[in-house]
Amino acid sequence: MNLEQKIESIIEPVLLDMDIEIVKIAFLNDEKNTLQILIENTNRKAIDIDRIARASRAISASIDVEDPITKEYVLEVSSPGIDRPLTKLNHFERFAGYEAKVELANLIDNRKRFRGILKGISEENLLIEVDGEDFELPFDEVSKAKLVLTDKLIKDSKEGI
Repeated sequence: MNLEQKIESIIEPVLLDMDIEIVKIAFLNDEKNTLQILIENTNRKAIDIDRIARASRAISASIDVEDPITKEYVLEVSSPGIDRPLTKLNHFERFAGYEAKVELANLIDNRKRFRGILKGISEENLLIEVDGEDFELPFDEVSKAKLVLTDKLIKDSKEGI
């Protein structure tokens, strides 16, 4: 289990009790050793700054008890933003119909990068249409994925997608 997975196992139950879901955890090896945690409300409504602050305090307390990080670090808790990362298989289903960029760890059909409209999921694969051609990509091959900021995404995000 890597550090991010260990941290997720510590804080996820606490956040779920608060009706908050983890979107992404990243320990950045920058000069501050930033622990970045992106969160959202389980009801998909926008998360406000007060709720993020409460979640940050709960995360900090939980991590302090378990103490999985051996060096000094800076905790950064925020919302994923509109052009959010897609880190879980269900994100590709939830955001079907929106434009996304997907980068794979290995080549599929002689390419690693796909930019197109998400079409949902099929078993453990995500479906994406790129320039009129459909691709079925294994979720476990995804190294990075995020939504592309479009007028449709901005409009719909105000309604709580």
